[in-house]
Amino acid sequence: MRYYLYVSTTKVDMLYGQIPQKLLRRLAVEAKLDLKVVSLALQSPRPDTTTYDQLDLVEAYLERECDVSWMTEPTAWFRGEAALRVAGYGDADGPTLMTGFDGDTVVALIGAARHLIGHQASPEMKQLSFSGLPGLFRLLQDSPPEWERQFEGRFMGRMPSRGSITENVLRYAESLTVPPMYCDFLARQLLRDTVRRADGREVTIIVGTPLFVAMSDRVAEGEGA
Repeated sequence: MRYYLYVSTTKVDMLYGQIPQKLLRRLAVEAKLDLKVVSLALQSPRPDTTTYDQLDLVEAYLERECDVSWMTEPTAWFRGEAALRVAGYGDADGPTLMTGFDGDTVVALIGAARHLIGHQASPEMKQLSFSGLPGLFRLLQDSPPEWERQFEGRFMGRMPSRGSITENVLRYAESLTVPPMYCDFLARQLLRDTVRRADGREVTIIVGTPLFVAMSDRVAEGEGA
């Protein structure tokens, strides 16, 4: 049983709707889902399952049909486990950015804050997407004012226009000071690049958009990268 922090219902709906019906039935059985869910999966038309049932089936499908890798050597879909710092809590109408380090790898997960568990966008808010590189680029160039409090003075104002998008992602990751949470996640890769830190150390930046992020059984330790 997972304790989810973020579930992209938009991605779940999109991917679940593309699973062939025959394969959906097989996945439900192989995943050893609850008998009620298996029964629903054997029905036609497509079953009225919960978001979490659908997420389980989408995850099983990706594992079966795609090359799901680890974050340090990511393919199109990748898993990871890291102490993530989350920017974007408190503004359900905007984006959220989750960043963390694994040795010389920096992961940055971009998505819509409305998919954070317990958040709900205002009714008049249009369902904007923050899960692609254009949205991330705009975010890095013009960070929401309320985010500045989460950097505790280590980063203020807008990101400069100079430098690559991955250099700016690194600056965000190094500046964010909210307490980290150790998390497991499954994400779709958007961008990968290598950049050099101020201390001369070379790091790999992995930018992705998460399908889900869940709390790990591990506990985040310390405040450094």
